[in-house]
Amino acid sequence: MITFLLNQDVREEEHLSPNMTVLNYLRTHVQKTGTKEGCGSGDCGACTVVLGELVDGKLQYRSVNSCLTFVSSLHGKQLITVEDLQSSDKQLHPVQQAMVEYHGSQCGYCTPGFIMSMFALSKNKPAADKEDVMEALAGNLCRCTGYRPIVDAALSLSQETQLMDQFAALEQQTLEKLSKISLSNATLKHEGQYGFSPTSSDELANLLLTHPDARMVAGGTDLALEVTQFHRPIHKLINVGQISDMKILAETESSIEIGANLPISDCYATLKKYYPDFGELLHRFASLQVRNQGTLGGNIANASPIGDSPPLLIALNAQIVLRCGNERRTLPLEDYFISYKVTAQQPSEFIEKIIVPKPVIGSEFRAYKLSKRLDDDISAVCGAFTLSLSDDGKVADARIAFGGMAAVPKRASNCEAALIGQSWNLSTVKAAMAALRDDFEPLSDFRASQEYRALTAANLLHRFYLEQQSNGQIETRVTAYV
Repeated sequence: MITFLLNQDVREEEHLSPNMTVLNYLRTHVQKTGTKEGCGSGDCGACTVVLGELVDGKLQYRSVNSCLTFVSSLHGKQLITVEDLQSSDKQLHPVQQAMVEYHGSQCGYCTPGFIMSMFALSKNKPAADKEDVMEALAGNLCRCTGYRPIVDAALSLSQETQLMDQFAALEQQTLEKLSKISLSNATLKHEGQYGFSPTSSDELANLLLTHPDARMVAGGTDLALEVTQFHRPIHKLINVGQISDMKILAETESSIEIGANLPISDCYATLKKYYPDFGELLHRFASLQVRNQGTLGGNIANASPIGDSPPLLIALNAQIVLRCGNERRTLPLEDYFISYKVTAQQPSEFIEKIIVPKPVIGSEFRAYKLSKRLDDDISAVCGAFTLSLSDDGKVADARIAFGGMAAVPKRASNCEAALIGQSWNLSTVKAAMAALRDDFEPLSDFRASQEYRALTAANLLHRFYLEQQSNGQIETRVTAYV
């Protein structure tokens, strides 16, 4: 049985399909139809809801896509929908009132999602600036192109240093209700489908030994598409969202250790601190709703050739810790990917954590993502470069990896060989660019042609050289909103 708060009402559910999404639950089980389905794949934000969670004794709000969120993810949390924002005396919430006053709603279909994203922003960053607003709304699509008044409505809320509403008034009551929910033994079962929600990595390890055919879900931002888009039911589902010991973020003298279950939103600050380009890429990783649920472990385990994080992690010589039962093994990430959607992960094995080395003196790291739009888009090509120079100006070491260029995220070994031991100059760079042709035979698809991928991948190395030579004086990127 799962237990959660629907606004302030305690709900207990046991006989639900673990394949059911929060969106379908709202619309078919509790008749809350204000939340809309636009794309059903997490790209438009019309289905945005907000989850409140007890974190270190405080209430933390996150906007999520309900079309990609399985109901098991609700266990122990508060679910807030657009209907819940109106006060008991039917007064509009300040976010809703701002949308009215700034004429932010046109056809109205996207409006509930925008309002929920704005609500989460107002709770997390009451004094939000324009960049905060654009980040919060980047995962919401307005088909009527009414973005200016919507942004103005969101910015108007930043004049409030603290948004007082019924949620603030009931915060202590909400915390008490959430603290009384036991997180253990949360299961769902329905017509031969089973959903498990372990609370520790030990429990997960034992579950996978018993059910090696079960599928694991963390954020579900990709796995859920199998159900919603391809209509493939998952008969045994293990939701790892409650496993706190896989949400670690720890630093040693030489590395950063990231639990495989840590949401990408929670990795951002630390990775940006040591690798600004990694932070910049995570800022463009899908939308805030996806980053609030998706995890680095899930992005790796999905084994997509166009996953955003694996090329960067490979270029940084990251490792993963794989666990089966009580046995653990550490594997260089580059050895994890075997062929398209095939990995070195064995039955009953799971990724427990990712180990990212910290920068060393004399090493430089750059990463570039090419996509059709800046935000909320999948890579056509993603390139990552780590380069070390010797005192005499020669390339001492190079690790170069690409996504979108092969069936798996892959190192460019011929390109690296053309660089190592050579003087770091334009002639060497051009030779390495030519060597890339022997590393990859990219495919043509609707995102990019083979020729485009081959040309731009080589040009990214040239771009790295220009940036490194100019010491930041040459502007090659669009990274900020104006």
